[in-house]
Amino acid sequence: MWIPARSLLAAVAVLALAGCGSASAPSPPTGVDGLVIPTPTVAADDFVAEVDNPWLPLAPGSRWEYDVPSAPTESTTSGPTASAPTTSGPTTSEPALVLTASVGPEIAGVRTVSLTRSAADGTEVTDHFAQDRAGNVWWLGRAGEWTAGVDGAEAGLAMPADPRVGDGFRMALLPGAAASGSVSDGPSDGPSDGPLATVRGRGEVARVPAGEYSDTVEIEVRTAAGVRTDVHARGVGVVRTGRAGLVRFDEPR
Repeated sequence: MWIPARSLLAAVAVLALAGCGSASAPSPPTGVDGLVIPTPTVAADDFVAEVDNPWLPLAPGSRWEYDVPSAPTESTTSGPTASAPTTSGPTTSEPALVLTASVGPEIAGVRTVSLTRSAADGTEVTDHFAQDRAGNVWWLGRAGEWTAGVDGAEAGLAMPADPRVGDGFRMALLPGAAASGSVSDGPSDGPSDGPLATVRGRGEVARVPAGEYSDTVEIEVRTAAGVRTDVHARGVGVVRTGRAGLVRFDEPR
């Protein structure tokens, strides 16, 4: 039986559509796909009480100590896990940087975990984090400086649930931050409205005083003060920030 060409094409199209219908369902978003970063609103229902992301676990009571090798440098950068200022000369018995996690304040109805950075020079900075239901960790504020939802500040991403090499994301939106010095005290040659992060690698071996870590994520953080690299190890968190390497990690008792 002769079938008109137009009818034959239509039949082929129907078969193609039928084949599509039997295909597997689309894969769920990975990396930072599907996330609104920074997020203009923070909804309490989207968050959980704990921060147990394997790359940035922040159980209250946790403590991390870091030291730096002896070398002449005067670098200072900022961000939610910024490295401490360092100077030349041998290291001392006092750690160059100490991080401690504690129960944080409620921000827009979201329970947070605070991470306090204490530098050897006595400087202390406290940042507030919360984790969404998908496992992504968000930076919601810095004590005395900014809070998500106030004066145009927006929460940014501190750590994806599943970091993907090449992904970039804003860690916070802070209008006018560089000009006011609320985020960094360095030259305004980087992003002027909050730190930017890029996942640069996974699985690179990190050797620090506390040991050797191979299950890692390497993140480049760019601020108005400059650029640093943070290395996160599964189950531990930050094992290197800038030049500072982890010396000791104490889990909550």
